[in-house]
Order: sequence, then structure tokens, then C-alpha cells
Amino acid sequence: MEYWNSTLGSGFILMGILNDSGSPELLCATITVLYMLALTSNGLLLLVITVDSRLHVPMYFLLGQLSLMDLLFPSVFTPKTLMDFLQSENMISFGGCALQMFLVLTLGGTEDLLLAFMAYDRYVAICHPLNYMVFMRPRICWLMVATAWILAFLSALGHTLYTMHYPFCKVRKIRHLLCEIPPLLKLACADTSRYELLVYVTGVTFLLMPLSAIVASYALILCTVLHMPSNEGKQKALVTCSSHLTVVVMYYGAATFMYVLPSSLHSPRQDNIISLFYTVVTPALNPLIYSLRNQEVMGALRRVLGKYMLPTHCTF
Repeated sequence: MEYWNSTLGSGFILMGILNDSGSPELLCATITVLYMLALTSNGLLLLVITVDSRLHVPMYFLLGQLSLMDLLFPSVFTPKTLMDFLQSENMISFGGCALQMFLVLTLGGTEDLLLAFMAYDRYVAICHPLNYMVFMRPRICWLMVATAWILAFLSALGHTLYTMHYPFCKVRKIRHLLCEIPPLLKLACADTSRYELLVYVTGVTFLLMPLSAIVASYALILCTVLHMPSNEGKQKALVTCSSHLTVVVMYYGAATFMYVLPSSLHSPRQDNIISLFYTVVTPALNPLIYSLRNQEVMGALRRVLGKYMLPTHCTF
């Protein structure tokens, strides 16, 4: 097998979901709509949380961080994917591929940990309401966010450097939507079995351990809710938790499929669909899931739109 010297700068060829689709134009239009929805909805939710002082509480601070990640996540590759399709150009440079992988791993890892911290926030709010502002004071909230970013950054940096150090074969076609570890390792002209085990261990650490913490938090929340005397209190708690649980199931399900399940159990086409789901579909739907049944967010949205965007009536 011939080696390919990455310093030549010829890059990789991304053979993503648009190349395998029977209706690439329709799929391209769908991705565009979802991307614009992700930008608009997350940007608007982030604006509302920032501007409206009534939402300056830990729960919405963490939700604002989630919106920021969902704003950035699809922007890592969607514009390039759409432009490449329109220009019939699928090339990505070696450095561009490394940067794309690093950003996807950083944002994905940060969101993964943040969802666990958000579950803890719901646990404290429902199970320890009198001590909520003690356990979730601003310093603790910032520490949670910083921890998520730093751990994800370090993990992403290490995996990106190690993945890209492998010699790659002359076959430079990546059968994937973007540069991620599993499809790139298939191009490596070296034994990657030990590193694949390390990727698996990291996937379990970053996915299943936070997921276990989320499950434990909601088990305790459920016990507390069942003992609530007020039906109104039960309903409010369940509505709040159901939104977060929906997001958790969508994100963790897709990421676990991609990084924890053995690659022999899923095809490149399935990998493309799953990657599209957690990088574009989920960020587009998250703001809608959190907002539509949340009266505080909807009220703040009406106030912000009424104050800053809707025209005022002139009086004569």
C-alpha cells in the first residue's frame, strides 16, 4: 500500500451524505433550512437570555451556554458542505480537516458535559429548592462551564494530534460528512487497534459516565416529584425535566452510536446520517424543545421582540 505524504497539501476528499443521496438537491435544501433554523433559533434564545433580567438565573445561564454551542456546532462544517456541493468540490486540506475534527470534538465534548451539569441543576432545583442559590451560585455555574470547555478542549487536542500523526494511504476519500476519528482511521496505513481502544475508552468516559450521572439525577428527581402534594408542582417539574430529557436522548443516542458502538455494527451511510443528526438536526430542534413549553422563555421572547424589534405606534 502506498503512503500519502500529508505535507504535499493535496488534502482529503469528503464523500459525504450528499454524494450518496438519491436526491442530493432536496437533501441540500433540507440541510440549509435546518442550518438557518439552528442559527436563528439559538441566536434568538441566546439574545433573550442575555437581555431579559428575569432569565438571569442558573438554569437559563446553562441553557444559554447550550444555545451558544448549538450555534457553533453546525457552523463548523455546514457552510463548507453546502458550498462544496454547489461548486462540485469535495476537497478539504490536511490542516482544514484537523481543525474541523478539533472543533467538532471540542464542541461535542463540551455539550456532552454541559447536559450532565444541567441535569444536576434540575436535581438541585427540585430536590433542594431552599438551597438552590447556594449550590448553584454564579461562581459554581462558571466553574461548571469552564470545566466542560477545558476538559473537552484537552481531550479534543490530544485526539486530533494523535489521529493526524498517522501515515495515510494514497486512497484519500473519506466516506463521511466531515472529518471525524472513525472514518479517518480507516485510511491510516498503520495499526490503529490500540488507538481505537483508547477512542472507545474516551467515548465511554465522555458519554456514558455523564449519562450515568444524568440517570441518577433524574431517578432522585422522580422520587421527589412522586412525593409532591401539589399536582401543579408535579406538572411544572415534569415539563421542565421532559425538555431536557428529550435533548439528552437525541444527543447521547447519536453520539453513543458513533463513538461507543464498534464500527463493524454500522455502515458509513449510517454514520453519515447519525453525524448529520447530532451536528445539525439536534442543534436546530433544541431551542424549540426548550422554549415552546416554557412560559418564562416565551414571555421573555415576547418582551424582547416587543421592545427591540416590533415597531412602536406613533401618537398624533
